[in-house]
Amino acid sequence: MIRGTDAETVRRALDSGDPLPGTNGFAGALDGALVRDVLGRQPIFGTPDDWGFAPSDVDAADPTPVPAGHVREADGTDRRVWSLPDPPAASDDATAIADLRAAIDDSLSRLDPERLAVAFSGGVDSALVAAGVPDALCYVVGFPDAHDVAAARSAAEAMDRDLRVVELTHDDLERAVPEVVAATGRTNPMDVCIALPLYLVAERAAADGADRLALGQGADELFGGYAKVVDPADDDRVDATTVRGATREVIASLPAQLERDVLALRAAGVEPVTPLLADGVVEAALPLPEHLLATDDERKVGLRRAAREWLPSSVVETDKKAVQYGSLVSRELDRLARQAGFKRRMDDHLGQYVRSLV
Repeated sequence: MIRGTDAETVRRALDSGDPLPGTNGFAGALDGALVRDVLGRQPIFGTPDDWGFAPSDVDAADPTPVPAGHVREADGTDRRVWSLPDPPAASDDATAIADLRAAIDDSLSRLDPERLAVAFSGGVDSALVAAGVPDALCYVVGFPDAHDVAAARSAAEAMDRDLRVVELTHDDLERAVPEVVAATGRTNPMDVCIALPLYLVAERAAADGADRLALGQGADELFGGYAKVVDPADDDRVDATTVRGATREVIASLPAQLERDVLALRAAGVEPVTPLLADGVVEAALPLPEHLLATDDERKVGLRRAAREWLPSSVVETDKKAVQYGSLVSRELDRLARQAGFKRRMDDHLGQYVRSLV
């Protein structure tokens, strides 16, 4: 009744209060309650007597997710049992990078290549994941002139990898929007635009025989990949005023993001595999000092330094766009909305278009 690990590991983590007990996330029913790991890597919904790993598995209408790091008791109340550690910043860069490299190496070494594909955008995150499974097929998704398609082709050539390009059309988007909404329960344009390329690349990998899809998820949050963490004191998108504080803030957004992505990927026919969200990698990421997270000149500084163990410099240094922009899904969905009469001057024109398709 536990997905992601075994019941005894969860019991030990509950007894010890250890939020990072060496797993890649877990959720399930245990001793009459529901439980979800500290980062919410495995979603779970409902109550102990009516629950499931997707909302559609629950009999009740509109079941709520168990919050990350919580136990949901038999009476439906939620009790926090784990919080993410908040260690001081590491004082020695070489040791911090060595620890991170060792954690990534350990996580990559545990990847099972059997029927595993890699979502590959050409950036350092997905390239690191691909390096852990050198014989796995890599897939990139996007419209023909998309940034991610060009970056993935370049990186695949540098790494001598077999790449399959999932070229999108407007018909693909119109068909997939209702399927993504049904899987995730979300109609807001940002969630839909992020989930669409994941769903479509997973659908192709599943059609080719894969039943798991490895992704570089979590790297942007853990390692300072967002522009808003670079100078947080002058960025109203975050409340924190330091790089480390802003990084903690975006890490806190992971449970909601992962819920969306996991549901979309499973609906497409694959189980997500996220080696950069393994407990050991998270533990090594949290003490990184600010200058190994994001500076005015570079983001994900520490991750890039660690990645040089496995990747060519050209791949390590590649700048990546968010998937909805790098694939051009956001641009083309907006184009479809305007062609359908939902003009930008209208309030929430893209959201209205999405809901018209459902």
